[in-house]
Amino acid sequence: MSTVPGQLVWEIVKRNNCFLVKQFGRGNAKVQFSKETNNLCNLNSYKHSGLANKKTVTIQPADKGQGVVLATTKTKKQNKPKVSVNKSILKKEFPRMSKAVANQVVDNYYRPDLKKFALARLSVISKSIRVAKSGAKQRNRQA
Repeated sequence: MSTVPGQLVWEIVKRNNCFLVKQFGRGNAKVQFSKETNNLCNLNSYKHSGLANKKTVTIQPADKGQGVVLATTKTKKQNKPKVSVNKSILKKEFPRMSKAVANQVVDNYYRPDLKKFALARLSVISKSIRVAKSGAKQRNRQA
């Protein structure tokens, strides 16, 4: 079975699909967002589309605040959705997670154009997972 080119898929789904969210900005300008799972920026554009691109990157929080899930799609298994995603759970501190994301996205020549967006998404998700401390600790001062 041959796959359909990404540009053709984008021309079909860019104006009408179930993930499209249209909002009116200032005046008559429309802002279009997308709720696709493999869309890093949630923007309705070919560059960020998870439907039209073969190589996609997804960063989401893991279950129960256990870390961050970095998922990339396999280019060879496009017609088998269950096996087409590589998922890795990142549980370390933020600098190590950001280095792992940069290595996966840029250094493997996967999607270097998405590095900035992937690191921004990782930063927001790791801040939301982090638990705030419950006040300053008091020292035991013994004389």
